[in-house]
Amino acid sequence: MNKRDLVGQRFGKLTVVEDSGQRAHRSVVWRCRCDCGGEALVTTGKLTGGVTVDCGCVPRERRPRRVAEDLTGRVFGALTVLYRMENRGRHTQWMCRCACGREYPATAMALKQGNVRSCGCRQHDWFGGRDLTGRRFGRLTALERVRKPHAGTSALWRCRCDCGREIETTAEHLVSGATCSCGCLNREKSQRLHTYLHMAEGTCIEALEQGMKNSRANTSGFRGVYHAPNGSWRVTINFQKKLYYVGTYKNYEEAVQARLEAEKRLHRGFVEAYELYRQRAEADPAWAEANPFFYEVERVDGRFDVRTNAAADAAVAAAPVPMRQEIAAV
Repeated sequence: MNKRDLVGQRFGKLTVVEDSGQRAHRSVVWRCRCDCGGEALVTTGKLTGGVTVDCGCVPRERRPRRVAEDLTGRVFGALTVLYRMENRGRHTQWMCRCACGREYPATAMALKQGNVRSCGCRQHDWFGGRDLTGRRFGRLTALERVRKPHAGTSALWRCRCDCGREIETTAEHLVSGATCSCGCLNREKSQRLHTYLHMAEGTCIEALEQGMKNSRANTSGFRGVYHAPNGSWRVTINFQKKLYYVGTYKNYEEAVQARLEAEKRLHRGFVEAYELYRQRAEADPAWAEANPFFYEVERVDGRFDVRTNAAADAAVAAAPVPMRQEIAAV
């Protein structure tokens, strides 16, 4: 980022000599020479803001005070400045009259920076009284206001979506972008999602193919592996919205290996079974219609009991008996 070069410039009794090479709160610190012959290190903000105007040679009580800018008569939004009030801390405060007739105090900083534009009566301009008729918000076109704002709530507008359907929604939701259609946009996104994500038995095939990520709640460093209070390592695996207990192991390496083996046998086994089923379903649609894919897992006596109708042999009969695979305990 290019810095502002202040070399040679004067600020009060100080003349900037060079960049000292130091930084304070990411601001350049300049070496300055005072008219009295002394030197001072001053940041850019203090020089340009008039905070530091000498090396300290002038007693504080003798330094000229900065005169606050007179804002009387100035207009800031709906506020017209009337007169200066007692300072609020270190900030100059002014009494203003709002367009609604109410008097309202505000600091000079808040007025100049645009943080205060009214006494509060117009805080619902966008979400209440402003006319949105004919304006477009995403796929919606505002037709008419059906309810005025009241008790701090936003106005309600009737809108027509590009698909032809009409809905009622608040001005706040329109302006903020929370509502940009009658709901058809979300339905289209959901339909497009199904074009590249394949679900089988409530399980996303792509998620299993890409592998699982570690949970933020996991502190062991590997998914499904947890340090038990007795010093051992407990291993679990989540599949088809069920949590299966794999086993407890004395050391971390064995636990990780057990988890990997469980993923291989359940997650990868599911993907391979689905691929076999898909290939046969494409070759024989009539069989696929009569035999929807299923893949069931049950933990029995320390073993994973898997039932599926995916067959490795494409020449299997048209209505095969679901094969049963006994997978050794991990």
